[in-house]
Amino acid sequence: MTSQAADGPETVAATRRSKITPEREREFFDAVLEQIRECGYESVTMEGVAASTRCSKSTLYRQWKTKPQFVAAALRASRRVRFAGIDTGSLAEDLRQAARAAGDWSGKDTRLLQALGHAWTADKELAEALREALVNPEIAALQEMLARGVARGEVRADHPALEYIPAMMFGVLRVRPVLSGQYADADYLARFVEATVLPALGLTQDPGRRSRDD
Repeated sequence: MTSQAADGPETVAATRRSKITPEREREFFDAVLEQIRECGYESVTMEGVAASTRCSKSTLYRQWKTKPQFVAAALRASRRVRFAGIDTGSLAEDLRQAARAAGDWSGKDTRLLQALGHAWTADKELAEALREALVNPEIAALQEMLARGVARGEVRADHPALEYIPAMMFGVLRVRPVLSGQYADADYLARFVEATVLPALGLTQDPGRRSRDD
């Protein structure tokens, strides 16, 4: 007697997934994201990724039925919290370090955001994956920094600027390439934080720096 469970879609999917090692999957994900950065989302094809990674296109289609599903999986697998571990005991210094960290990876991530272009606004799954991979983790980390600053009494809990700090930090990453043709690197973001973010929070000079200067 044939087992229905053995022939069920979950079992078939698990069998198909088992044919690709985590290392090989990572190779596929790296390849598709790099091709998106270089050529743009619309120009990337499953066939092109298969050729660059020396596999058959049927291998990719078995694992991910469509290009949006493939790219969404690649984005989710690339999720990293780059602000993790930043906790100096000073909100101003946390924000300075976050600016430099963002500057170190802004070129790569901004290129990816730009290359995805209209696609992520047209595809809900792609948009959710993009936010999960590149936006939500960093916003959550920034909000934690701000909450620690409030808890230490560095900023009032009802300060009106608190709501807008993530938008300021991430907005400049997207806008600078449009305005000047240059990515917001670490030095630029550090100056941006000193000139706009810290004054908006009333942190033009944090207590730790005042005591060191005195």
